[in-house]
Amino acid sequence: MTTTMLRLFVPALSLSFLPAAAAFVFAPQPVAVVPSTSCVYAKKGDAGDEVIHQQAFAAGSFVEFVEKKRTHIGKIDTVEHKSSGGARYHVIDNEGKKFNIPDKDIRYSMPCPNSPGQATKLYDEFCQAQDTLVQSIQEAIDVSPELLEMAWEEAAEEGEEGSTHNLTPTSFIELVHAHAATAMEKYLVWKYLQSEMSHIFFKEIKSNGRVVSFKAKTRKAVDAAKEVFCRTHQDDNDICFV
Repeated sequence: MTTTMLRLFVPALSLSFLPAAAAFVFAPQPVAVVPSTSCVYAKKGDAGDEVIHQQAFAAGSFVEFVEKKRTHIGKIDTVEHKSSGGARYHVIDNEGKKFNIPDKDIRYSMPCPNSPGQATKLYDEFCQAQDTLVQSIQEAIDVSPELLEMAWEEAAEEGEEGSTHNLTPTSFIELVHAHAATAMEKYLVWKYLQSEMSHIFFKEIKSNGRVVSFKAKTRKAVDAAKEVFCRTHQDDNDICFV
């Protein structure tokens, strides 16, 4: 199936958001969770060996991070590097609590807009979106089970024609909606493609411990995964009939 054919099935994106309790919009830029700034430095170690400092996210970035198995949303206040070169961050969450975390605990990051008003709006939407249910995310990004499977078919076909083809949240939105993704769309797609239903079609690809893209599974693997999913879930999304 070509990208053009896929787009014919797509209604215009409507970010008319969920019930009031779940209303929100979009945020992070990387998903691909790529550090938003290049803070690579080098210095001499005690033995004269060069220590390369880890690439780090910029101070001010909005992040989703894990601390004691709990997920938080926060803002990076300051960045520091250990003598070994690893990055650590002083982060303040949406409740004003302070955390000192290593780079590996950051799951997702997005740059902070330059405008204070836009920054506040984006951060509020980011916080509200954190615990949004998959069904609400699906409605927010206007992606049906049928579109999800079409996106998988397109990605799988491109992968067969050449090198492995991985989808990022940015390329996913471009594929199914034919427009550039907003920061919040990227975050919501990043969450959506990690859902159980999405795992039928895509495998998560990680870099530095963070999920950065999604690889289309083979048709054989998809058929097997769909059979298991439909046997063990109450299907409210019609995925078993696609």
